[in-house]
Amino acid sequence: MQIRFLEKDRWAGHVLPMPDDVLKEHYRVESRRTEEGFFVRLCPEKLPAPRVRTPEAYGFPDRLYAPHFPSARAYGAFCEDALAGVVEICPEEWSNRMRVTELWVAREFRKRGIGSALLQFAKEEARREKRRALLLETQSCNVGAIAFYLKEGLSLFGFDACCYSNEDIPRGEVRLELGMYL
Repeated sequence: MQIRFLEKDRWAGHVLPMPDDVLKEHYRVESRRTEEGFFVRLCPEKLPAPRVRTPEAYGFPDRLYAPHFPSARAYGAFCEDALAGVVEICPEEWSNRMRVTELWVAREFRKRGIGSALLQFAKEEARREKRRALLLETQSCNVGAIAFYLKEGLSLFGFDACCYSNEDIPRGEVRLELGMYL
């Protein structure tokens, strides 16, 4: 495997083909105000019935070099001359953090250490640039990704209960911010 820079002029708009996912579990998010402050809990929970999540349901595919991340840099992991995975990072100048905007591994290349290598690359870039933290976003229904990120040393940094819709909590698709201090 070789990790190479993906030039913006060639790779901007490249669609990362996300397969349909069959969800059987998620992290249920609870948040309520108490007399002592706020109570927040994320609990792994089986879904009453499997649910299919498709990229079309979100109205857009994931693409490299999205206009809302103007300083993003993308890197590809190549195996057997095929693009096996991608990590896109974006320095947040206002906060001195590094954000992973995309971490994708082609289904046929999963479970080979490519995701770990790409995330390690992002951590090294963040350290090299003397960033204070590395952050990324996932959804509470992406249990496999959450397990992977926790194994890689990231922790829950926060959540957004209405990022995607006003029904994120009942739908079980709450935006989670995971990260690590560097």
